[in-house]
Amino acid sequence: MRGNRHGRLARPLYSPAGFDTELRGAVEELRTGRWMAMRTLLTRTGGAWGLRTSRTQVLGVVAAGSHVVQAWLREEPRDADARLMQARVTVERAVRAHRDGHHSAAELENEARQACYAAAERLPADPVPWICLLALARLDHRQERAEHRERAAEPMLPPGPWGLLYRVYERDRYNREAHHRMLHFLHARAAGPIASHASAIDFVRWVSSWAPAGSELLALPLYAYIEQFRRQLARNPDDLLLRQQWAHDPVALDTRTALHAWFEQTDPAGQSVMDLNHLAHALWAGDRPADAARVFTALGPYFTQQPWSQVGADPENPDSAKEEFSRARAQSFDAIS
Repeated sequence: MRGNRHGRLARPLYSPAGFDTELRGAVEELRTGRWMAMRTLLTRTGGAWGLRTSRTQVLGVVAAGSHVVQAWLREEPRDADARLMQARVTVERAVRAHRDGHHSAAELENEARQACYAAAERLPADPVPWICLLALARLDHRQERAEHRERAAEPMLPPGPWGLLYRVYERDRYNREAHHRMLHFLHARAAGPIASHASAIDFVRWVSSWAPAGSELLALPLYAYIEQFRRQLARNPDDLLLRQQWAHDPVALDTRTALHAWFEQTDPAGQSVMDLNHLAHALWAGDRPADAARVFTALGPYFTQQPWSQVGADPENPDSAKEEFSRARAQSFDAIS
């Protein structure tokens, strides 16, 4: 269905694997309690760090509700991929426990931290354990850990887990998830007593200032703008001018950059459906239906909860994202018919 001119008729589909058919197969096996497909997939992925990062992220989310990874680790305790997946799973569980206010949150966080360092020791070249530690940094709202309040190289940015991000830089300079984790940290920081949302905007603009053409980091600002919009809307739900931001700079400028310097210059098969959904939304909301239609065509049926649930009429409705995606897609195609 992807790239088909009849894509406007495709029934919206949510899939954590996106376009990655090999990953989709491993996820299906994982959900039935089997780990061999996951093992084989990660062996084939090897040192393709960007692909390893995205695949282990999805697998970790799916595996967190089961004991499949623990079973693998019992069978092959020295396997580096098994160790890494143990880190992914424990980090995901710790994040969920903190979000839900569970009494075991602190214990799970410590367990996850130990699993991350164990994975890093097993395969020193792998950036993913350090990305996992960046995910845990978000839980430290008051930046009590010294590693979460290091000074940034860029003077305009606040203290944070920059040393952890630098560990990723040493291994995979333009890693997508690492920079999203840093953005999550800054969003969490802005929700607490320390700083405003401005630091998150400063961060994404700094990243986009040096990210090369073709880098998916050029779509990073769109995530910060969605979060900014969500917070502004929560404070002023009747402000009709808020939705106009998508048609004006700097939001419109960053949207054009993502379109021309990332979307148009990369292999569609390797694009993130999450990034594509954010770009499609920004183009549609910015009154650029022809460009939005191109991105919707590339997406085919795949939608993601974000950003559509955040801009829909009823964010609490579980079907809101699908409905908003369908509406934006139909309007974009109708405008060019």
